[in-house]
Amino acid sequence: MRSLSDESLLAGLASSDPDSSAAFVRRFQGRVFGLAVTILGDPNLAEEVAQETFLRAWRHAATFDAARGRVITWLLAITRNVALDALRLRRQEPVDPSVLIDLRADSRTEPETQGVLADDSERVRQALVRLPEEQRRAVLMSAFFGRTAREIGEIERIPLGTAKTRIRTGLLKLREAFEVSNDR
Repeated sequence: MRSLSDESLLAGLASSDPDSSAAFVRRFQGRVFGLAVTILGDPNLAEEVAQETFLRAWRHAATFDAARGRVITWLLAITRNVALDALRLRRQEPVDPSVLIDLRADSRTEPETQGVLADDSERVRQALVRLPEEQRRAVLMSAFFGRTAREIGEIERIPLGTAKTRIRTGLLKLREAFEVSNDR
């Protein structure tokens, strides 16, 4: 089964072929679980997310379009969505986004990398501090917590359009602060 392409294994998964399905899971389980742990920070919850990811992949395997991307990209997008859903459910009580501004480098990281991360974290922190409070909260809830504009509107008790405007305006100010242009 190692010589089969990702697309062939996915087709086998779609047709419920036990050998292809098992090979598909073996091929991608590490990356799916790794992404889930990265997003959630909880190995037990990441296992549940990985199981749900493969279940959704099986259900929707027939809809995969190779012209739109690779199998791994499609599968990791499913993983991300399932993990964010799990994160939202786990965080019924929103954490104050201002707490996130104090992010620090992980002590297990290499010293050289810690220095670079500390510099980057400080630049991000400074850019976030310069945003008006309501924009900072909206950007942090969206970017760090994966909240939708609708959820932010409900949490902040503001109209959906206002939540969208705060997110967009905050992101545009951050883009300007980091001098990121639309030209790639």
